[in-house]
Amino acid sequence: MPLDTGSDAPARNLAPDADSLGDMFLRRVAADAQRVAFFHKADGAWLSTTWGEFGDRAARVARGLVDLGLQAGDRVAVLGPTRPKWVVQDMGAQLAGCISLGIYPKQSASQVRYILEHSGARVVTVGDRSELAVVLEATADLKSVEAIVPWDAAWLADGDDPRLTDPSALAGEPLDAEAIRGRVTARAADDAAIFVYTSGTTGPPKCAMITHANILWMMRQADSFQDFRQNDLAMSFLPMAHVAERILASYTRIALGYATAFASSIGAVLTELGEVQPTIFGSVPRIFEKAYARVRGELESKPPAVRAIAAWAERVGEARGERMRRGESIPFGLRLKYAIAEKLVFSKVQAAFGGRVRFSLVGAAPTPKEVMRFFWAAGLPLYEVYGQTEATVVTHVNAPGQARIGTVGQLVPGLEQRIAADGELLIKGPAVFGGYFRDPDATARTVVDGWLHTGDIAAIDADGFLRITDRKKHIIITAGGKNLTPANIENAIKAADPLIGHVHAHADGRKFVSALVVPGPLETLGFGLQNGWVDKQTVERLSAELMANPAERSAALSAAMAPIVAREEYRERIRAAVRRGNAALSQVERVKRFALLEQDFSQVGGELTPTMKIRRKAVEEKYAATLDRIYDEDGFGITP
Repeated sequence: MPLDTGSDAPARNLAPDADSLGDMFLRRVAADAQRVAFFHKADGAWLSTTWGEFGDRAARVARGLVDLGLQAGDRVAVLGPTRPKWVVQDMGAQLAGCISLGIYPKQSASQVRYILEHSGARVVTVGDRSELAVVLEATADLKSVEAIVPWDAAWLADGDDPRLTDPSALAGEPLDAEAIRGRVTARAADDAAIFVYTSGTTGPPKCAMITHANILWMMRQADSFQDFRQNDLAMSFLPMAHVAERILASYTRIALGYATAFASSIGAVLTELGEVQPTIFGSVPRIFEKAYARVRGELESKPPAVRAIAAWAERVGEARGERMRRGESIPFGLRLKYAIAEKLVFSKVQAAFGGRVRFSLVGAAPTPKEVMRFFWAAGLPLYEVYGQTEATVVTHVNAPGQARIGTVGQLVPGLEQRIAADGELLIKGPAVFGGYFRDPDATARTVVDGWLHTGDIAAIDADGFLRITDRKKHIIITAGGKNLTPANIENAIKAADPLIGHVHAHADGRKFVSALVVPGPLETLGFGLQNGWVDKQTVERLSAELMANPAERSAALSAAMAPIVAREEYRERIRAAVRRGNAALSQVERVKRFALLEQDFSQVGGELTPTMKIRRKAVEEKYAATLDRIYDEDGFGITP
């Protein structure tokens, strides 16, 4: 049975009447004290927390912060997994009139120190025992941090730093309503509500100041994106330090009043989707790409008759999906065919996501068209949205009846857009952030005469749908002076075979395009198992390890993948995939030679950001010798 979230009535947006993020939260608590705000799993059972209980816990955090001496505008950092305590501490900081900020897990001590020192955070809370050791190292002589609060009192024994504070300090008596109101109203609309440190692909992160006015404006538009219901249920597992999970997910739930279930771990998401049965599912493209690759991989081993049925079902589903995207009615005959296709094929895909998902939101990076079409066909509509931290998450949306694959949707009403002479997208309006903290020069370069320079190369269709080509700074120029967009090349090659995890195109100053082709670990292990090159127990063990800790790639995983990747059958399959990808590209874009790596990119390895984007500069530096050899005359590399 799905988790119970109450009435099917339309969601009621409370943002239009609010004056600040904290005020919006207080209004939700008052309006829906008895309704469920979120679920979490304990001892195998899903337990609910009401909005009233959420508000009480946040008020206790606020009291603790005030008792620690924090004033309105002081900074509170949270480093921890996506759990109820994260959102409680986030809103507790807001009720205390503070600025809250998140730190991604799995960062080095130097990275954590940079953020704490740069932000001037006076308090940092820590939700993982191993992360506490990192914070203690990072703050060893950092006087601006006055309190380090672990989520579990047992961890206090892990260090002797006098700033270690018992978590009971944030769980005592709640701050009284009058004091909370005073703290909340002390913050002006143009004051920063949250700090967001970008996970940028080059250089140290910049600190974007997102104001109360930014957030409230975005929340006021939220219910126009989709048909939200009071009994909608989301699932939370992406990092809360990311602006999309923080604003588009967490704060939108506060504005509209629907619930979420917090996954007990990243590795448990697939299992818990079946238990929670969410109606809304939001994620980065990689989740859907992996699911699509798994379906494709399983189909390869099926008899021809089964593959033929699946192909027919996809054609039927795509015809239905195209009509849905255009807002057209579905003819009776197509509805009948789809019912058969759903029963035979798509019900299994739907069940993998819990069986109740009405729609999914996807963003942060381009989603391959074939992946989009497949999920629409399967009855799991993917609505691609676009925005960036500096524009308060969302500036363009694909909406019901107004969706187009290959675009990121249309401009949110109330904003302005234009394309600069060099193709860069510029945005103006109330979503534009309050600037970079302690970096007026970067702010002046990014916002010019009110126009936010997004750094993205884009084109606008005649009817307003936006197409993003690539990041401006990623444009590569060949030795012949040709300007190429690497995302185009990379997406074409990656889409050609589910065995490919990542592609890094390279051509700056070179006479032709080359690439690093990176194997997808789960898919590669599955291919090895299918061919008898690796045993089932090893695949299951390494797959569980990878799901439990997706930021890392262990030595055991690399050792298991290397002999599979070295097989001529594997290499020939990748050659064929690059040839297919090349067929979709212009002559000058085609990959002439590539190196096939033995292991996947990872966050811990430095090639990926916490949001799974390739750190282009880091990859170029790490694999500089490999890339150079591709262009040498010694025959290194693979020709498609």
